[in-house]
Amino acid sequence: MFKRHIIIIALLIASIFYWQSLPAPLFTKPVSTVMLDRNGQLLSAHIAKDEQWRFPTIKHVPQKLKQAILTFEDKRFEYHPGVDPIAMARALYLNISNGRTVSGGSTISMQVIRMARDNPPRTLWEKAKEVILATRLELSYSKDEILALYASNAPYGGNVVGLEAASWRYFGRTPEQLSWAENATLAVLPNSPALIHPGRNRLRLKNKRDGLLASLHENKTLTDIEYKLAVLELLPIKPKRIPHLAPHLLATLMRNNDSPKIKTTLLRAEQTKIERLMLHHAKFLSLRDIHNLAALVVDNESFDVVAYVGNSQFGNRFERGHAIDIVHRSRSSGSILKPFLFARMIQSGELLPDTLVTDLPTQYSGYMPENYDREYRGAVPAKYALARSLNVPAVRMLRQHGVSRFYSYLQKTGMRSLIRPADDYGLTLILGGAEANLWDMASIYANLANTAKLERYELDKSYALMPS
Repeated sequence: MFKRHIIIIALLIASIFYWQSLPAPLFTKPVSTVMLDRNGQLLSAHIAKDEQWRFPTIKHVPQKLKQAILTFEDKRFEYHPGVDPIAMARALYLNISNGRTVSGGSTISMQVIRMARDNPPRTLWEKAKEVILATRLELSYSKDEILALYASNAPYGGNVVGLEAASWRYFGRTPEQLSWAENATLAVLPNSPALIHPGRNRLRLKNKRDGLLASLHENKTLTDIEYKLAVLELLPIKPKRIPHLAPHLLATLMRNNDSPKIKTTLLRAEQTKIERLMLHHAKFLSLRDIHNLAALVVDNESFDVVAYVGNSQFGNRFERGHAIDIVHRSRSSGSILKPFLFARMIQSGELLPDTLVTDLPTQYSGYMPENYDREYRGAVPAKYALARSLNVPAVRMLRQHGVSRFYSYLQKTGMRSLIRPADDYGLTLILGGAEANLWDMASIYANLANTAKLERYELDKSYALMPS
């Protein structure tokens, strides 16, 4: 009876140790920060702290790659409990027959455990640990989750870790967009990443890839034509650059966001177009000794930012301040507040577009504004003064409306850069005496456009209801 109790206690203790044996979390190494557009397309990525391109763990492995990995690494993955006795017996036979280790017999589950434990020495004791932990892994994770863990943490040569990083680094596309030949290449790379790399040992890599393609053809995964076309595909010549769109935004978000995967409202196609346009414009402005510029494109209906360029460049030329995201940096507002004064005065009934405003030499307590061309036009329609960005009428209109009233209006619309009292700005508020940043100005301009659209809609509606 006593022995029976001892056995039960021993089994209970062993069960507790077995259940607690699986590391939590499995993988603790730093990952790259990736930034996506609103449709989930990759915009940019920042290398992990350990200088590895290691993207966050994926949720599922694309079907083509799944078939390639299972055919190459673990044919009975879907059926075994983490350990494949047939594969281990075969590996033992081959190793004894050859007098050296030629096959490990490890399942994908065992390889996940090995990677999670940072690839310890290949000893019988370590192999026994892997066997135990692999069976424990199968109790906590589904087969699809285990395969995703494998694909996300497998080494793909150099400083590339995981399927997504490898897909972008070697083929410049998402894993879902890869061909059979490209999937076969990624399936064989983790087997010996130190020896097989797209930059060297190309014949060996091709032979392994083509061997896997032949196996996929034999098991009817590939049709005859798919197989013939796949073996004709060339290997990647050299690693590609991972997308580097909106780098200033990524840097800004990383300072305020700990998430490794950041989804934005940007649109990849629009972001690409705007960056090209800005780069071209930056070259022109550099001839005038202007080296910093930014752009923000906002949808004035949804208020979503669809393109974000923080500076003209993002590279090694830091002496020009190109690494600084100037979207949020305050600059002189110049004349960009004039439309808001015009709109505010129309809303308050103080002005109509055709109302004549004075454009004559004017002085207020020593302050004498001038037009950019230093000419005066007498009395001009308000809409003309706005279209020509005339300074003198703008100052006279602000004095009529009131600096404090306009100041409060700007703050309510979202201009957060106004940090001084209204009296400190005075009448210069309308001519660049205020601080403004691109983020706030894009937001309130979008709001102005939306307000104008709504008011036009209400006006058209009123006309439609009037008796004919």
